[in-house]
Amino acid sequence: MAEYKDREHYIPVRRHDLVNLLCTDRGLSRDAAGQFRQLSELLLATFHFEYHTLLEELKNEYSPFDPDECTKPMVSLTPPQRADKLNRLFERFAWLMERANFKRLDRREIIEATKAVSDWGLNMDVDFSVFERFDLYARGDTQGTRYRRRWRNWWRLESIQLPVYQRLVLIVKLKPSKRLPGGVDTDDVFLKIFKDIPKIDLEMLLPGARMRMPGIARLKLGGSLLSGLAWISFSIVRQILAAAVLGWYFMWGPLLAVFGYGYRQYYGYQSTKTAHSLRLTQSLYYQNLGNNQGVLFHLLDEAEEQECREALLAYYCLWRYAPPQGWTMSDLDDYVEMDLERLANIKVDFEIDDAMAKLERLKLVTKNGDRYVAVPIDKALESLDYTWDNYFKYNKEATV
Repeated sequence: MAEYKDREHYIPVRRHDLVNLLCTDRGLSRDAAGQFRQLSELLLATFHFEYHTLLEELKNEYSPFDPDECTKPMVSLTPPQRADKLNRLFERFAWLMERANFKRLDRREIIEATKAVSDWGLNMDVDFSVFERFDLYARGDTQGTRYRRRWRNWWRLESIQLPVYQRLVLIVKLKPSKRLPGGVDTDDVFLKIFKDIPKIDLEMLLPGARMRMPGIARLKLGGSLLSGLAWISFSIVRQILAAAVLGWYFMWGPLLAVFGYGYRQYYGYQSTKTAHSLRLTQSLYYQNLGNNQGVLFHLLDEAEEQECREALLAYYCLWRYAPPQGWTMSDLDDYVEMDLERLANIKVDFEIDDAMAKLERLKLVTKNGDRYVAVPIDKALESLDYTWDNYFKYNKEATV
């Protein structure tokens, strides 16, 4: 069972497309393909039901902290109860992120990201003391393409590669701070999900961050200010000498020039700041995928899809290609990774432990020693149908 440091567990293929790939693979009969499609639908229904239950649990945990909640709470929580519920929310959210194959970023990675600035982002000063609770999760550590124009390249458009996170999720509870604008909600928990965020621009997403003007802009403003003041100072000295001879009314020109130049520099600074703020707003607008309760729906749907993909791939390879005595976990893990690369040119680190736990729980495999054998597909369909029929134990005979 190979382990990879440069691969992720996430399988970037839609379940529908994956089933089509497997059903049109070499040597699979039409009847067998039809049965496998039925198996896929039953698995989807099973996981969808289970994840609907998880969604209800998460909504209940999040409800006291949802800034968009529009229903009236029937029970008031005491401070200890609220703190306990907050802990459970962060724990359940961490579990959900693991199911959706996200990685939690540690503080070191975040701090390193806040030290740099790219040509497409802003350099922000982050104060971590504004967070009462804060976690950041990432998935899809890959290379992205960005475009820029530089004077030394005669302003021609050029592309460069830089590391990006395809998905970035933030869960945060703020606390009162001078860093935050007045009226900011510090009682609730905010959930955010973004796409295609360059690693060195990660700090743009953090609340309470203050914008730092890029060095070239500070140099430009500071240089013009100093040179301008030097020129005006020389002019004033010259006019003072002239005023001693010709009269003090000659001083109004230089004084007006000082005030005018000061206003010009202030206006230039504000214009530069506004331009950078606009870039930040545009980045967040186009790269934001969801907020608050909408993030829960988005992530649960992704986790549900991922569960289906893992179970389908593990069962399919074990059913179609394993010898009669079955495969070990390591054998199956290697074959799934190889087959996925062959079918879709996708390299993943398949999460074999999780996949086999699902198949065992649903009675789709049997185990002989350290080897697993797939249950025949007709028996697998019966097992899933039985599981579905028995989610609710109610029947009329039991009430008579």
